[in-house]
Amino acid sequence: MSHAGLDTWQVLPLHPVGPGSSPYGSPSAFAGDPRLISVEGLVADGLVEPAALPWGQERVDTDVVERWKLPLVRAAAARLADSAEVRRWAEGEAGWLHDWARYSARAEHFGHAQWWRWSSVPEADLASRAAVEVAVQYLFARQWSALREAARVRGIRIVGDVPIFVSHDAADVWAHPELWHLDAGHQPDPVSGVPPDYFSPTGQRWGSPMYRWEAHEASGFSWWRRRLARELALVDAVRLDHFRGFEAAWAIPANEPDARNGRWTPGPGRALFAALREELGGLPLWAEDLGDITPEVESLRDDLGLPGMKILQFAFGRDADHPFLPHNYAGTRWIAYTGTHDNDTALGWYRSADATVQDRFRVYTGRDATDPAWALVREAWASTAATAVAPMQDLIKAGSEARMNTPGVAEGNWGWRLRDLPWQSCAWVRQLGASFGRAEV
Repeated sequence: MSHAGLDTWQVLPLHPVGPGSSPYGSPSAFAGDPRLISVEGLVADGLVEPAALPWGQERVDTDVVERWKLPLVRAAAARLADSAEVRRWAEGEAGWLHDWARYSARAEHFGHAQWWRWSSVPEADLASRAAVEVAVQYLFARQWSALREAARVRGIRIVGDVPIFVSHDAADVWAHPELWHLDAGHQPDPVSGVPPDYFSPTGQRWGSPMYRWEAHEASGFSWWRRRLARELALVDAVRLDHFRGFEAAWAIPANEPDARNGRWTPGPGRALFAALREELGGLPLWAEDLGDITPEVESLRDDLGLPGMKILQFAFGRDADHPFLPHNYAGTRWIAYTGTHDNDTALGWYRSADATVQDRFRVYTGRDATDPAWALVREAWASTAATAVAPMQDLIKAGSEARMNTPGVAEGNWGWRLRDLPWQSCAWVRQLGASFGRAEV
């Protein structure tokens, strides 16, 4: 990034992944994912012995990672669990860390059964397991802090990602069930999702529990204050996933098999963001304002002064007035994307687009589409948007085989691995940035 003159690195959620390896169904809104911990770093610190690293796979295999890496991480953590350095660090993270450590210890004790199936167990019986999990989080924090400092000294800001909802089987819901709509059996009703859209004719039934916003407001939104403060201890700004849910969210009765028969229910609106502004001293947030966006959602975004997203892959239909076409950007308060983690890669998108879209793309960009990925990158960089973002897949011109996620499809996602850094692209990206005022020459 430094060689290419880039100054913003957007990452997916950093928390433990959920079913299907999805970072948007995490069992914690606070904990760091131990799968991200560098084993090489643990070896360098003398915490584990050198071992053969299984990096041969073309795609990430979460099962392999968990079988191979997590025992090494926990062995390293066990060596530090009783140390003064871990105790000092844990004192500053007490609230969320206590919940996560207790939840993780119980999940391991009960064979990873869901929390509503657990029986009671004395705290003392789980103390050693909880202590190891605290040390795992310490190792994550130590390595992430070093990485963030390496980015900072190169002038690179990191933008994190906060999913609006959390998983039902999560430490947060287990520790604070009063903050979510759960029935007498601790099951969510209604559940979250979105109505039919571009990605799915039956909508998306995410299944996450819906917030009891009145309970959050009664507490001064203390859980959300803690959540965003924690996130901004890890990153420099945050993308709020599914921003429209803060104005109104799609609630689906739990007995519905898909998302078609839901209804819009009010979100917390401005009251939540007033509390966050007070907590954070500002709102270093990006609004993921995609989907069924209403004037009320736009008003909330604009009143808060948050930048919204412009996705170029959605722009090339028949309408020259499409708001995602760069010539229609009003001002600079936007983030222009070639595509997001939910889109196909730029090359895959172009190859699968219909003839009308391909023709509009060629005419608009003035290119013959022999290199559609970089043509789309150029449009983003040339736009008036304050920030331009391209997935790494587009900078290396990868096809559909490198797609990160297909919404509504449960399996086969989140496995793409960057195997070689695209050094050959650096000069072109820097030159492009310099040409449009996004990088120094």
